[in-house]
Amino acid sequence: MSMFCFQCQETAKGKGCAVRGVCGKTDEVANLQDLLIYILKGISVYAGEAKEFGIQNERIGSFITKSLFSTITNVSFVPEDFEARIREAFEVREDIKKQLFEAYKAEKGRDYNKELPDECTWYSDDTSDFRVKGASTGILSIEDEDIRSLKELLTYGLKGIAAYVEHVYVLGEKNDEIFAFLTEALAATVDPDKTVDELIALVMRCGEVAVQAMALLDKANTGHYGHPEITEVNIGVRKNPGILISGHDLRDLEELLEQTRGTGIDVYTHGEMLPANSYPFFKKYDHFVGNYGNAWWQQKEEFEKFNGPILMTTNCLVPPEESYKARVYTTGLVAFPGCIHIEDRKPGEQKDFSVIIEHARRCKAPEELENGTISGGFAHEAVMGVADKIVEAVKKGKISRFVVMAGCDGRHKEREYYTKLARELPEDAVILTAGCAKYRYNKLDLGDIDGIPRVLDAGQCNDSYSLVVIARKLAEVFGADDINELPISYDIAWYEQKAVAVLLALLYLGAKGIRLGPTLPAFISPNVLKVLVEKFDIKPIGTVEEDLKAIMAGE
Repeated sequence: MSMFCFQCQETAKGKGCAVRGVCGKTDEVANLQDLLIYILKGISVYAGEAKEFGIQNERIGSFITKSLFSTITNVSFVPEDFEARIREAFEVREDIKKQLFEAYKAEKGRDYNKELPDECTWYSDDTSDFRVKGASTGILSIEDEDIRSLKELLTYGLKGIAAYVEHVYVLGEKNDEIFAFLTEALAATVDPDKTVDELIALVMRCGEVAVQAMALLDKANTGHYGHPEITEVNIGVRKNPGILISGHDLRDLEELLEQTRGTGIDVYTHGEMLPANSYPFFKKYDHFVGNYGNAWWQQKEEFEKFNGPILMTTNCLVPPEESYKARVYTTGLVAFPGCIHIEDRKPGEQKDFSVIIEHARRCKAPEELENGTISGGFAHEAVMGVADKIVEAVKKGKISRFVVMAGCDGRHKEREYYTKLARELPEDAVILTAGCAKYRYNKLDLGDIDGIPRVLDAGQCNDSYSLVVIARKLAEVFGADDINELPISYDIAWYEQKAVAVLLALLYLGAKGIRLGPTLPAFISPNVLKVLVEKFDIKPIGTVEEDLKAIMAGE
């Protein structure tokens, strides 16, 4: 094998990518990512000990967050970017090491003399060594299958948390406790003496911190852009040239809209940016005209037809075809060889989107894919605004069950299951959704129940927090001590590591009986799966007919 990666749902043959990632990343990038995480673990060991001496370093928290996010599926495909990040990791590690050693000597009166793991000491200034070392430090270097499974489950949960925390950080807010947990958990993956029980406890804490991270991002987003409002989002096109913005970063959207004001260029959302149409802040821009296309995996067809430039702000980038590659721009942590990268904003300034704006001026209007509208904006505040109607509908028997069908979409044909299930659900069932999984059914004509749409879209994957708030509020209204007493079933689609963080968050909150698909994670060993089944009743999706019957029976 020239690489090994099984962090996403589409990993090769359901076991692992060993030559090239199904996502499109090369073995070179995969190995560099593994080495970067290896050094992050060394930084975290130092940071954990330094904390005992009262040393906290915000640069470490920020660097680890960005670095973990950069290794999520479909973020960065550029080896030189990871080489630069590895070199910076050496600098960060040396900085915290120096602070620790000085503090240790000042307090103990002697030099630091503890034995350190290789993650803390390995160094090279030769990039060819990076590749060799990376190939030896990957996932399979941990021999015990169950320990490896739990450490990877924990690491992927941390990657998801890091993505959410990075979005918070971009909006000028932070949480030192979450930064501290990232380092504590990464350091724990280095400890060869950690038991299965200790690692399971850490995985559950990861779920707790994921809830905190999503709550923090919800607060940051709504604090800057207002609470999402129930909105009919246009899915047609106008006759002006356009810019298509994809990903999750709302600040990038804000600055792009401001810089395109009065230019005659329309701005459309794509993929996970769709929920931005429901924030009141963005509705003041009359050239912000709606959503174009569907989930991330359909980019190749949809980007071709858009005609104008596309801005990728976070993960979900599919390696672009040559026919439209020159129209793909990246920013933030996203990068692809040959695509123009728009640099990060300087302190107190906006990003400079002039190059993509000038490009748009030269382009034709988008080709229409569809027309009409779709509903969005059913985040927790909006749903609580109609809570009385929902409660009344439940009490009168008009709503028999809520089905949480959140998570990710993907290419596998098996994902048609979610479309079929949505179609087959009885007319008194309501779907609660967040993330791009909604594209499997958000354009179906499923009707409403007393004016309540049968698909309530809370927003991006990170807005799964809204589903948690809604469930807790319903439990309060109905006097339930446990959310599992509510008429709610969970049928979750997963693809990448943010979905892992959401899953762990749901487990921490006590949700049981979660169906997970279209396949169970390859990184979960049989023994670890057995624990999850026994403790949380996690189960794979089955046939639509079998699952539909069980869901409506509350099983």
